[in-house]
Amino acid sequence: MSPESFVLGVDFGTDSVRAVVVSADQGGVAGAGVAPYPRWAEGRFCDPVANQFRQHPLDYLESMEAAVVEALRSTGPGIAAKVRGIAVDTTGSTPVLADGEGTPLALLPAFRDDPDAMFVLWKDHTSVREAERINVLARSWGGVDFTKYVGGIYSSEWFWAKILHILEGRSAAAAAAVTVLEHCDRIPAGLTGTRDLRKVRRSRCAAGHKAMWHPSFGGYPSDDFLGRLHPRLPALKATLGTETWTADAPFGPLSAEWAKRLGLPAGITVAVGAFDAHMGAVGGGIRPYQLLKVMGTSTCDILVAPASEQPEKLVPGICGQVAGSVLPGAIGYEAGQSAFGDIYAWFKKLLCWPMEAAPADLTGADRAVWERATAACADRVIPELERAALALPPGETGLVALDWMNGRRTPDANQRLKGAIAGIQLGTDAPRIYRALVEATAFGSRAIVERFKSSGVPIESVIAIGGVARKSPFVVQTVADVLNMEVSVSAADQAVALGAAMFAAAAAGLHPSVEKAQQAMSAGTERVHRPDPARVAAYQVAYREYLELGGFVESKLTAQRE
Repeated sequence: MSPESFVLGVDFGTDSVRAVVVSADQGGVAGAGVAPYPRWAEGRFCDPVANQFRQHPLDYLESMEAAVVEALRSTGPGIAAKVRGIAVDTTGSTPVLADGEGTPLALLPAFRDDPDAMFVLWKDHTSVREAERINVLARSWGGVDFTKYVGGIYSSEWFWAKILHILEGRSAAAAAAVTVLEHCDRIPAGLTGTRDLRKVRRSRCAAGHKAMWHPSFGGYPSDDFLGRLHPRLPALKATLGTETWTADAPFGPLSAEWAKRLGLPAGITVAVGAFDAHMGAVGGGIRPYQLLKVMGTSTCDILVAPASEQPEKLVPGICGQVAGSVLPGAIGYEAGQSAFGDIYAWFKKLLCWPMEAAPADLTGADRAVWERATAACADRVIPELERAALALPPGETGLVALDWMNGRRTPDANQRLKGAIAGIQLGTDAPRIYRALVEATAFGSRAIVERFKSSGVPIESVIAIGGVARKSPFVVQTVADVLNMEVSVSAADQAVALGAAMFAAAAAGLHPSVEKAQQAMSAGTERVHRPDPARVAAYQVAYREYLELGGFVESKLTAQRE
């Protein structure tokens, strides 16, 4: 391999696209670019009160182009011509209805403003009822339980529930749909100009973790099972094929059209896509029996274990276990929390509301001054809360909080659950509440770790990547103390995009395997958080209180529904 070879990793996040140009030989980042989604930033096509979150395909295409062009522009001269491969990761499950050529319906004039024709973002929870129907049927229809490899509980955040919800709505988009594509499948198909659905290389990662694909099933759930949910589902399933691919496999060559738009050589390798957390785990340096936590708006927790001739150890209540979804040849386990950094952002927004609402009757210079002051204050809220919360010993606040503000992803998915804060009194202030919220997110992390351990899957250490991990030593240290485990923070500024670049290097043949690419291109560790024995002891007691409060709240919410 020439040391002059470069690869491109493109990470589609919830709010923006990040692209990095990486040396396939040395692993150094030669250039980077970030572009937000313009329509998403305006809040278009979303209804937070109804938990509806849709994203327009043009946001993805325009922002990908902008981010890649920026990343290449920031490199040295001639680097673009030396790029040999490109790989993308996306949020998931984020599916879209498409026509017979795989074109998302929202790219067609008749559906350009129809939310049902757009990508249904992972955090869209409009399909809670549909997920419940899937779970009831899986346990009662008398056949195979197709949920057994996805933790035994199907979630409203996943593929079939989202599609079923749109079909039940009987919209024009639902009637026009020929197929369904995950975001991580659609982007490589678009980059390669693939219009034949039979040639779309569907992601093993996406299909296994979110669409109940498993080789023992011969692919996806049976027509009989899906047809009992909706008569259209078997026909849509037929367009998916039965085979899936790991992300180290080539999807196809970059088309001339997209090569021109991005400023890359035509014909370079485009890899099969995957989800952000799974590629990010590779970028963060995951090894067998290490838990990698992507700490962002939510968390995705990834664990890998070597494949064995023994039967798989099924872990109930997680987001699936799939051979090859992270490292080819290993079982990839996924778990996570539906809200993590989003909880801190919610509390910040709560505190800032008076200043944001107050200037409604101001005009001119006074309004401009107020808005600048409000923005400056908002920027300081979290740092000041962390500084004050850090001075409070564990247990001193007298508060216990639940991290279910956006429902519970794992263990045991239940998107109807709500967050709670108990123990508030007149002396309770903002830093104390903030500390309780941080502790709640750490307790949610511990619940996931305990589920793996109780199922016979060991966890030896933890790696943290993502925005929260890089920005908040306080949060990471709290997680280390609650878990009583070392937590290493990756030195990669864009670990997820770096992971995508590693897969691009493997797919392009620049390294013989993903593991070899990982070794050559790793960014290393920035810092290690070791648990403090005194805080560990205090959190043992506090964690039991978290479980007790959670049991009470869940039982009450369940009783209300019944």
